Amino acid sequence: MGPIDQSEALHRRARAFIEASLGVDGAGSTGAGRAAAASPPQDQGERAALPESFDALAIDLARHQAAHCAPVARLFEARGADVAAMDHAAQIPAVPCDVFRFARVAAHPPEADERVFRTSGTSLGAASRGEHPFRTTATYELAALAWGERLLWPDGARLRAIVLAPPLHEAPDSSLGFMIDRFAARLSGPASWHVRGGELDAAGFARACAEARASREPALVLGTSFAFVHLIEHLLEAQLPQGAALLPEGSRVMQTGGYKGRSREVPAEELRASIARELGVPLSHVVSEYGMTELSSQLYEGTLAAALAGAPGAAPGLYLAPPWTRVTAVDPETLAPLPSGAIGLARIVDLANVDSAVAIQTADRVRVTAEGVELLGRASGAPPRGCSIAMDQMLGGEA
Repeated sequence: MGPIDQSEALHRRARAFIEASLGVDGAGSTGAGRAAAASPPQDQGERAALPESFDALAIDLARHQAAHCAPVARLFEARGADVAAMDHAAQIPAVPCDVFRFARVAAHPPEADERVFRTSGTSLGAASRGEHPFRTTATYELAALAWGERLLWPDGARLRAIVLAPPLHEAPDSSLGFMIDRFAARLSGPASWHVRGGELDAAGFARACAEARASREPALVLGTSFAFVHLIEHLLEAQLPQGAALLPEGSRVMQTGGYKGRSREVPAEELRASIARELGVPLSHVVSEYGMTELSSQLYEGTLAAALAGAPGAAPGLYLAPPWTRVTAVDPETLAPLPSGAIGLARIVDLANVDSAVAIQTADRVRVTAEGVELLGRASGAPPRGCSIAMDQMLGGEA
């Protein structure tokens, strides 16, 4: 079996795992997400319901990647990682996100790329944009839609999509744009985009909200936190009547990314409250997403799903990982896993990352517990020592 055939077989296994894992904890429950975030051992019932174990699939993905991706192979060799002897996903060396800026992390040749997602380049410039090549987006799409539906529209409501981001044809290499485009296609209502040519179309956004109100059709507003900051500045300048709701009942919001405005930083809690107040949705219906170009899966706050299920209110700021990922806090110096509740850097094992790196090492500070993943911002300054060493090993430097 050649590398492409091996890849296709692994994609099928990953999609089977994703589909089966959503049923393990019962329909509509976010328990699978909390369990995945904390990475506890699977019980007998879960093992029986899944087509295979998380660890077995993760290790087979790592073997495929080490065999066909030179940077991954160098990292494994430098770490003395014997993929044939591995029996747990925690043993897989994690690829630092920065490596995607300097080397092609893919187990297939460029001519087999279906799509390449690129980082924004906002922090280090366009010349330093990271690239994540995809031989197929089928597994990415399944993972994104499955967890998005669980945390953003678990009630199956007919929703209009109102997007504060560029349409996909303007940003074809944006993983966020691709995900939102697929969300809009899956939702049963109309869809509109209100960032074009790099400019926020506040008037068009207001018209879309008016159409939603007139049709009494709730909306899912999706966008970057940066776009929401600018939108709210426009709304405040417009001096709308106090208490006037822009969106009909049942609407909800997904925001992602940083919180900078035109002249100031906006704390996450302040932005959430402003979005809820100005758009006329409950605080629980403003859901933050965590994702990155180097991954194929996303994390979400569980506030909306809990509210719709009538469950005790989920805390904002706690992100739920899908059951086909594992998030672990690791020591910045040694990259060794830390106990539950300790603060470290986020290491993420993502079974949907079939053709790149199944284990990703970020520079994001997190606290991981059985309740979820708390994001604490980026590690300041230079890349943490553990990440720098791993990057040097992958790029052929001295360990």
